[in-house]
Amino acid sequence: MDESRLPSTLARGQHAAHADNVVGLGPASADFSRALDVELVASLNVRRTTLRLLDLARTRVADWAVVVLDVPRSRTLHLSGGTDPRFTTSVRSSGPVEEFRRLLGIGSPAAPLPEPGAVVRLLPEERLRSEAAALPADVLVFPLHARGDTIGALLLGRSIQRPLTEAEVALAEQLAERAAVALDSAMIYEDLSRVTRVLEDSLRPPHLPQSPSLDVAAAFRPAAAHLDIGGDFYDVHGEEGDWLVVLGDVCGKGVEAAVLNGRARQSIRTAARFDRRPGKLLGTLNEVLYEDDSDRFVTVACCRVRSHGLHPGHVSVDLAVAGHPAPLVVRADGSVEQPDVRGRLAGAMRHDDAYLEVTLPLAPGDALVLYSDGVYEARGAQGFYGMDRMRQVLAPYGGAGAAALCEALERDVVEHLDGHGHDDLTVVVVAPRDPAGHLVTTW
Repeated sequence: MDESRLPSTLARGQHAAHADNVVGLGPASADFSRALDVELVASLNVRRTTLRLLDLARTRVADWAVVVLDVPRSRTLHLSGGTDPRFTTSVRSSGPVEEFRRLLGIGSPAAPLPEPGAVVRLLPEERLRSEAAALPADVLVFPLHARGDTIGALLLGRSIQRPLTEAEVALAEQLAERAAVALDSAMIYEDLSRVTRVLEDSLRPPHLPQSPSLDVAAAFRPAAAHLDIGGDFYDVHGEEGDWLVVLGDVCGKGVEAAVLNGRARQSIRTAARFDRRPGKLLGTLNEVLYEDDSDRFVTVACCRVRSHGLHPGHVSVDLAVAGHPAPLVVRADGSVEQPDVRGRLAGAMRHDDAYLEVTLPLAPGDALVLYSDGVYEARGAQGFYGMDRMRQVLAPYGGAGAAALCEALERDVVEHLDGHGHDDLTVVVVAPRDPAGHLVTTW
């Protein structure tokens, strides 16, 4: 390193003292501080923050700049910048990469500043290494410290014709300090967003199975329009000829309710591996949720739908409910029935009462409509939607199939709400198919 080109403090391997230098920089430093406050905190996106950092570095203090960020989750180093600030690449952990990380002190609270020549030699990306080696100046290293750790580094190169002054070194240090906090905040935000997406994906309503014997349709509208999850849940699982159809409603709404509905849904799936009878499944669910010591409860309608081998196009439904309204049966002729079946809430108390089952047949053109209380309790300018209106809407669609019934009911409820807020709205409709896998309709 040519010490004549650098401030004496830098030649001794130490960056210039922050406070003393920055205070004495006058209006230029004040303008730079304001620019940092505006530019670096304007986004919680790591890529955008990195691009703003590179732009500030190249326009204020350097001819060449690279941002190195550690990504522990994927065991990679992320490198951005160089001659083209839009250039970005990730390098996976390996011997050379780990040596470069140790040289920069990444993952350590503090580390001695590395020798610039070593940084250039060990840069784990050929393009950037070649650019740095060709620079007519040394590469200076400014560690990025955040929350007690070194999360990366800002590498700066400046032409020998324009050597950095002590004031510019102080500005570069200030830039690195502010950038470290901004980048760390952006990475934390992106990590939390990633976790949220994964959890939401696990709690979203499942994809409906394709069955040659059963036609299934569903509609779900969460109370919180910006979320795809809520307190209602439904599930359809099993094997051909023997399906379980479940619709439930957790006390409350939003993320907290969605977590419990995911637990309830998984509990039913697990219990169904040992006993597929709806009454037994609800009894098991009640025990599981009660033992969780939660103050929330769940209402559930659980149906086991089985095909008749001797009567193609016919199915039998074993039905049990836990505090949930019984489904409606829409017959092919347009008549609408509601089975007489009741059962205690699940998770509210431990009890010995059995969840009683009823069995009902579905013939060609019939359909079973499961729904949450958000449907009949939907409140618009004319009051509650109500069960009577639900029957009136469904009756003309007897024999029309699962999708038509589901769409008609959802559309009418939304029109009734007319923009008013609502609880979670969920509808699931099942209808038999003929032996060839076609929907049996009477329209």
